[in-house]
Amino acid sequence: MVAARRTSGPGTDALAAAIASRREELVALTQDLIRIPTVNPPGADYLQACEYLQDRMTRSGFEVELIRATGAPGDSDAFPRWNVIGRREGKRPGPCVHFNSHIDVVETGSGWSVDPFSGSERDGRIYGRGSCDMKGGLAASIIAVEVFLEIHPDYPGAIEISGTADEESGGYGGVAHLAEKGLLGAPRVDHMIIPEPLNKDRICLGHRGVWWAEIETFGRIAHGSMPFLGDCAVRHMAAVLRAFEDELYPALARRTTPMPIVPEGARQSTMNINSIHGGLMEGHDGFPAACVPDSCRMVIDRRFLIEEELQAVKDEVSDVLDDLTRSRQGFSYGISDIFEVNPTLTDKGAPVVRSVASAIRQVLGREPEFVISPGTYDQKHIDRIGRLKDCIAYGPGILDLAHQPDEYVGIDDMIASATVMAIALHDLLYGGKAI
Repeated sequence: MVAARRTSGPGTDALAAAIASRREELVALTQDLIRIPTVNPPGADYLQACEYLQDRMTRSGFEVELIRATGAPGDSDAFPRWNVIGRREGKRPGPCVHFNSHIDVVETGSGWSVDPFSGSERDGRIYGRGSCDMKGGLAASIIAVEVFLEIHPDYPGAIEISGTADEESGGYGGVAHLAEKGLLGAPRVDHMIIPEPLNKDRICLGHRGVWWAEIETFGRIAHGSMPFLGDCAVRHMAAVLRAFEDELYPALARRTTPMPIVPEGARQSTMNINSIHGGLMEGHDGFPAACVPDSCRMVIDRRFLIEEELQAVKDEVSDVLDDLTRSRQGFSYGISDIFEVNPTLTDKGAPVVRSVASAIRQVLGREPEFVISPGTYDQKHIDRIGRLKDCIAYGPGILDLAHQPDEYVGIDDMIASATVMAIALHDLLYGGKAI
């Protein structure tokens, strides 16, 4: 177990001891959550996970609501986008502290040595898809809140816990939907912690920006034995790729930031080619037909820095395409936005940052590391739609294990993070008064 460390007083010691005594319960809760295979896409078993959390929070005195994001991307009768949010009012007025975790996980992939949904415990670790990202963090936040309520039943303000859908596919059926309804953001919520797996001694202040877009090049269909009678859209897309390699990628590599993004390689602008599709439809048996493709589509995933403007990011891609229109015979293209999010950065002096940083010093005995995520997470919707700036990501788990085979979360790390969250919760509700 985590070695005991002297905290700031008997109150913090009581929280730490009570959380440590719940080790087996924390393990069981994490395993229960992993065993609900909420794989997204397609978005399976959301209701089962939400009902499990509803039952748990109701037993702790929360008023709980299940909310379906009807009409959100991916929502259907087969795979409805369910979310759960619980609120417990204190004995007197005060701020609202909210813990938000996504309940969806990515597909398992291959290469596992254990059943991805078994929640196997081995050598102080819990294995399974979503153990690290982020059902371990969800479980830790629940234990933190339950212990806090036992020790401080007369607290001021309000405490909320939510389990939300679709973070792995953009969060539009989860946090975005609830923020649009006024449930996740100001003025209802004052402080928010998202227990994403950034390591127990790190505070994540925000993330880079993202622009996803689809580029399509056009050609003319013809018989494949006489390609000179057609115009190959795939060759036009190859010219786009070549121009990106020669012009755009070198420019992105030169563009860096002092933002503490982890890993260090993400401290520059990046672009990933997400997919390319051209020619005949796939997924059928037999041989292909002899045709010159008249369309080729490419999806790009552009991640940009806080120093960059979104419109300039778009313009530099369009400039490459426009140059090809002028210089390459027969070249024409279309481009459409898929989604876009500006960079997010919470100030180091914000109340939630100060409270969690202080708790890390007390529990772990060292200074926290302040980081920025290379990819977006649901803070983007809290900032953009909820207009809440006092929001961070903090939780157990090693970021590099997310989406990997044999994903795991350390039990000691969950206990330490739960203790940090409980102490920070007290600090935020009581305005920094000693426990």
